[in-house]
Amino acid sequence: MPIDIAPTQRASHRRTFSLATSAALLGFAFASPVAFAQGPGTYPAKPITMIVPFPPGGPTDLVARVLAQKLGEQMGQSILVDNRGGANGNIGAQVVAKAAADGYTLLYNTSSITLSPALYKSVSYDVQKDFAPVALVAVVPLALVVHPSIPVNTVKEFVAYAKAHPGKLSYGSAGNGNVTHLGAFQFVQANGIEATHVPYKGSAPADVDLVGNQIQFMTDTVNSVMSFVRDKRLKMLAVTTAKRMTLFPDVPTLAESGMPGFEVGAWQGVMVPGGTPPAVVEKLNAEIVKALKSPDVRERLALQGAEPLGSTPQEYGAYVKKELARWAGVVKATGVTLD
Repeated sequence: MPIDIAPTQRASHRRTFSLATSAALLGFAFASPVAFAQGPGTYPAKPITMIVPFPPGGPTDLVARVLAQKLGEQMGQSILVDNRGGANGNIGAQVVAKAAADGYTLLYNTSSITLSPALYKSVSYDVQKDFAPVALVAVVPLALVVHPSIPVNTVKEFVAYAKAHPGKLSYGSAGNGNVTHLGAFQFVQANGIEATHVPYKGSAPADVDLVGNQIQFMTDTVNSVMSFVRDKRLKMLAVTTAKRMTLFPDVPTLAESGMPGFEVGAWQGVMVPGGTPPAVVEKLNAEIVKALKSPDVRERLALQGAEPLGSTPQEYGAYVKKELARWAGVVKATGVTLD
């Protein structure tokens, strides 16, 4: 015969079960914040910090801020740009590698992140393990620019002038081992030029010294130098793209100017700490791709000489792997090493 429970006892049991269930759910919520706070429907729930590992005003910073502004508009949260320049982008990368894997700290990285493993004896992060690729953003061509006091108008004339003044010229870069350094290094080596390399903490301070004739030439990103070129404070002798740029149709490529096959670009992308929930990575990727398709973003990037890209996280990861192998070969061939 079934045993009946008195009404008061049944109520007591219901209250006990209810309290126990609530406590269990509350405990689970505190134990699994990512499951609740990082779902694609709730992320982002607070402002996001975008680490730019180069100084304000430089070519990387300029494009990053265009993207950050658009992402903020789309996602309904502020995207705070935090510049952490130095060590060829390694300082900023280290900050992100150690950050919480929750999608609230982004790394706006450049091709430098695939150069550092070949250039430095040791780096404090593993590009493929400590970061999760989100999307390729853009590529910016480099340009060979010289101070107007140099009496040349072509690459051929500049090479002849440099050879006639061995050891008298200096060239700048955005930092040791930066793509702006390796681009110029390959140019100097290929043409037998004797010149002194002067590394800076980013393109912006290097450009200032180039305009001031503290250094005489540089292979810098187009978006960093084109205002000086238009103001005739610098002369652009060539670009590093395979084809001439629409913005500067009269400027030849280095491939046309005695270096067949030469092509170098400064690509940029977004990464997050390794272990970031896939749903958050996919959300960020979708927003970045959407932003890059926006007419106003494309127009602003084009004015800087930057070509919008976009990719899936998987495509970006494969590209990073390929670039790591490519630059390892270039660095080995040039013999450049950094401590």
